[in-house]
Amino acid sequence: MPPEVYGPRWAQRLGEALSSLRLLGGRAGLALLGIAVGCAAVVALLNVGHSAAMHSQQVFQGMGSELMIATLSATADTEEGPAQALVLTALPAAIRAAAPLAMASAEARLDGRSEALLAVGSSAALATVLGLSARHGRLFVEQDGHSPHVLLGATAARQLEAKVGDRLQVGRYLFEVIGVLAPHGYNPMLPVAVDDALLMPLAGMRRLASAAQVSAVLALARDAARLPDAAAALGDYLRAQLPRMAVEVQLPQQLLEAMARQSQVFTWLLAGLGGIALLVGGVGVMNVMIMNVSERRREIGVRMALGARPSDIAWLFLLEALLLAVAGALLGALVGLLAAGVFAWLSGWRLSLDPLSLPLGVGSSLLIGVFFGLQPALSAARLQPVTALRDE
Repeated sequence: MPPEVYGPRWAQRLGEALSSLRLLGGRAGLALLGIAVGCAAVVALLNVGHSAAMHSQQVFQGMGSELMIATLSATADTEEGPAQALVLTALPAAIRAAAPLAMASAEARLDGRSEALLAVGSSAALATVLGLSARHGRLFVEQDGHSPHVLLGATAARQLEAKVGDRLQVGRYLFEVIGVLAPHGYNPMLPVAVDDALLMPLAGMRRLASAAQVSAVLALARDAARLPDAAAALGDYLRAQLPRMAVEVQLPQQLLEAMARQSQVFTWLLAGLGGIALLVGGVGVMNVMIMNVSERRREIGVRMALGARPSDIAWLFLLEALLLAVAGALLGALVGLLAAGVFAWLSGWRLSLDPLSLPLGVGSSLLIGVFFGLQPALSAARLQPVTALRDE
């Protein structure tokens, strides 16, 4: 038979620790609450930061990793801006498609309804660049270049109650609706909100505003891995086409990468704030354990006089701190996930869980509980039986 191990079994130690915590009552509850609040803060803040970062990136992801946006502006010596009839032909090999944009505000009327819309003149390539599709009717083709045809964004069509075949009065001219676009979604990097816009061939902008000029060019690169080279080629191409215009090419992909780095810093900053709350909870655990040791000095002396070892006394109090930390960590993790979910729901985001939130929240809570419970446990283990028994 194996030799009998000296000292209490682990089941007995856990039972004694639970009994001691029940006797502590409210003080143990406050210490547990401190750990729970700290753990909940870490879990909630990490998940809120991660959800915010994912939401921000999803807003921009619709642009595609190959999209480039070239903005055109007049220089000091420019006498006349680029014409509405700018034709992008013989594109550089690195560019798959490009579409010019000319914009002007317009009032559209249909059957007594009137809406102020943004009129956008472009080419048939715009559908390829932005991934547009028609819910009803059709998209532009090259033959529509000089026709009084328009496309309506999903929101604009709903506001006007327009359908394919209707004739809109825009300014002093009538235009035929040949298509209603499928919802495209809002994209803050694009110079136009497609869902709210009225699209027409670029040449048709002359009917609305003779001074309307091309202010931007949207383009797609053939290879996302060589996007900077494609951007440089696009800039050189447009400067050659418009020598008196200032051309600036923006890459949404670079913005996405910068946002990812910033969101990571922001998430860890929030985690640091949660860690401060967790430290406060750990101080509460230590205070409760110190008071517990002080009130049970005679019990410690009796246990040692009956043969308890210093390690048995240390484990008694350390297990109490660990049980508080475990209960607080589990409670805090649940509350933190619930708080993050509610915050995401109120913000209109989709909750995206940070895979590190639970390991960091629960793990740090356990470490804090053990760290702050260790000193009182060692203090109890170092008591001398005679000294402890003399305390009244």
